[in-house]
Amino acid sequence: METSIRIAAAAPEDYEWCARVMASTEPWITLGRDLAGCREALGRSGTEVFVAREKDLPVGFILLAPYGLAGSPYVASIAVDAAARGRGLGSQLLRFAEQRYAERKHLFLLVSSFNERAQQLYRRHGYEFVGELKDYVVPGHSELIFHKRLS
Repeated sequence: METSIRIAAAAPEDYEWCARVMASTEPWITLGRDLAGCREALGRSGTEVFVAREKDLPVGFILLAPYGLAGSPYVASIAVDAAARGRGLGSQLLRFAEQRYAERKHLFLLVSSFNERAQQLYRRHGYEFVGELKDYVVPGHSELIFHKRLS
């Protein structure tokens, strides 16, 4: 069941919250990304962070790279606070990215081979598997490349 949320550009004080959510959940735990690595990812040049809020409290975020893969927009990360999962926030964040980049015609993302729940989410939203990077981050696991043609 979806909840009503507001998604807006992250304020400077939001970055630490985002990094802590990211570092404390999968897939980043298995990927070996600690708190410092999450802070670094969120502050990477050329990316944008948008925070989903419910009643002015952060409940999730999306990290986007407008020119991430072959010059096309790229969803670098989506995370939802553990207490807010299962209510459609990941879907809302994904639709936000699709609407933001609708005129760009393509949207890409990577998803870890062990992250089956995320793969299901992306497939439900019309993303197609287009490639695999074997042993890219974690030995024995792949990063799967997904693509969606935007209208």
